[in-house]
Amino acid sequence: QVQLVESGGGLVQAGGSLTLSCVVDINTFSIFSLGWFRQRPGTEREFVAAISRGGDAWLYANSVKGRFTISRDNAKITVNLLMSGLKPEDTAVYYCAADPSRILHERTSDYIYWGQGTQVTVSS
Repeated sequence: QVQLVESGGGLVQAGGSLTLSCVVDINTFSIFSLGWFRQRPGTEREFVAAISRGGDAWLYANSVKGRFTISRDNAKITVNLLMSGLKPEDTAVYYCAADPSRILHERTSDYIYWGQGTQVTVSS
């Protein structure tokens, strides 16, 4: 069974930084593109960032561009999300997900494996 386990969430003040990590228990980790999504209370899950199989292409939501950085370590089968310049509107549950496509996607429907999520709360 495929498992994705996020960690690193917590409470941080506005302007601060957090790094989320996701360990991906997939034997064929390197063939998956990976993404981060978030879901605020009462809203749909939204795209945050994605990274290609080789870690050489990235895609970011406009709302986080320039503040968040996605990276992956194929040896450690992890994908990370460095979040800086955090704002109260970044408060959400953050999820990592795996997509078997070469193309970087923003739609949740393109991702077939999901973690359980980690809470990030940004205080003003």
